[in-house]
Parts: sequence; C-alpha cells; structure tokens
Amino acid sequence: MAPLGNALGHEALLFLLAMQFLTRLPLPRNLGYSPARLRAARRYFPLVGVVVGIIGALVYGTATILRLPQVVAALLATAATILVTGALHEDGLADTFDGLGAFSRERMLEIMQDSRIGVFGAVGLGVTLALKVAALASLPVALAMACLVAGHGLSRFSNVVVAATSPYVRDSGSGSLLAGRLGWGGTSLAAATGLGCLAVAMTVSMSDALAGLAGLVLGHLAMRSLYEKRLGGHTGDTQGAVQQWSELGFYLGILTWHSH
Repeated sequence: MAPLGNALGHEALLFLLAMQFLTRLPLPRNLGYSPARLRAARRYFPLVGVVVGIIGALVYGTATILRLPQVVAALLATAATILVTGALHEDGLADTFDGLGAFSRERMLEIMQDSRIGVFGAVGLGVTLALKVAALASLPVALAMACLVAGHGLSRFSNVVVAATSPYVRDSGSGSLLAGRLGWGGTSLAAATGLGCLAVAMTVSMSDALAGLAGLVLGHLAMRSLYEKRLGGHTGDTQGAVQQWSELGFYLGILTWHSH
C-alpha cells in the first residue's frame, strides 16, 4: 500500500501546484515546488479549470435564485472567475492584442512584456469579455452553468495542446516552465479531464455540447492564426489568449446551435 499511497500523494501535490499557479485560492505556500514538478502539474490544468468553472456556475446559479437578471448573473459569474484566477489569462489576452499592433516580431515580444495595457489590448479584452457575458446570459440557466464548468476545463486543455504543438519563443519567463509535451500519461489524464468536461455539457444537451466543442476548436485555431506565424511559436501571454478565445468559442458554438 505504501507505493500506492506515495503515488497518490505525489499526484495530489501536483494538483495543488497547478491550483497555486493558475489561481489565487488560499493554499499552503510550501508545496515542494520545482520546475520539473510544475511541468508535470500541467496534466491537472483542465481540472483546475473545472474548479474555476464550478465557482462561476455556483455564482451564476445563486444570482438566478435571487431573481437577478441573467445578464447580471453572467457578469457576476465572469467576475468571480476573474477574481479566482487573478485575471491571469485575461492579462495574457490583453498583452497579445497589444503585441499584434507591432510591425515586427521583436517589437511584438517587447510590447507583450510591457505591464501597461494599450488601446488594442483594452478593446480586445473588453469585446471578448462582453461576448462571453452576452453568450452566457442568452442561454437557459442550467445550460449556462454547465457551459461555465465545461468551458473553463476544456479551454485549459486547449493550453496543453498549444504547449505540445508549438515551441516557446522566449529565452525565459514563466511560460518556459510550461512548454513542451506532457508525455503519454500526463496527456491522457488531461484529455480525459477534457472529455469529462464535455460530458458535463452533454448532460444538458449532446448536440449543444458538440457544437460548443466545434466552437472551441475554431476559437483555438483563430487565435493561433493571429500570432503564431509572426512569432514562430507561443509565449505565456499567447497561452492566456488561446484560453480566452477557446472558452469564448465554446460558449458561442453552443449559443449558435441552441438558438436554431
């Protein structure tokens, strides 16, 4: 039993490291961090997304129980997920849009490192958040809540795919710790979590869930088409941008199919 217990303890530690990296939830500080452990912890990024989505769904559901308008529920749920994650991915999206205004690869990378937000970043982030809120507010309550859980989980798996299929282009930075393939075991676990997320949406509507998956793929590919050829790979900021547009694509895919 000892080897099994050690293995389970190790996996629990990796999950907590993933939570610590992707969220602002209160966790013990001394989790035995190492770059190698953080790389391995990527297998739990989709599961962390599920936790974030559940928090958003609970806020959404509570708001509707209190008879608040659905647009207010969607705003509160989105705000809750931003607070939980410390706007980690939203910041990456804004930086990516600011960088896209540059005329050269070097200038794009330089702009994306600037902590200040520019016009392109503000507009890109604002429109993305507005579309997410509008999509969630336009769906039936149960489907919107399932979307939050599935969308946040699947969009973190989208990040795992980017890391496995695109080189990291900076010499350093936190994104360098998350680059590269996970390996068969880690990839399988992350993919299984993604399938579980899709199953959550399927409990409400199978056809809507599949439409959402198609939308997520389109959002993933659309964002990568904007930056990848210019950079020759990805950065931590573009990972955030891919997560945001994958999540948005999931919501819009479901909304497009459901509205027919």
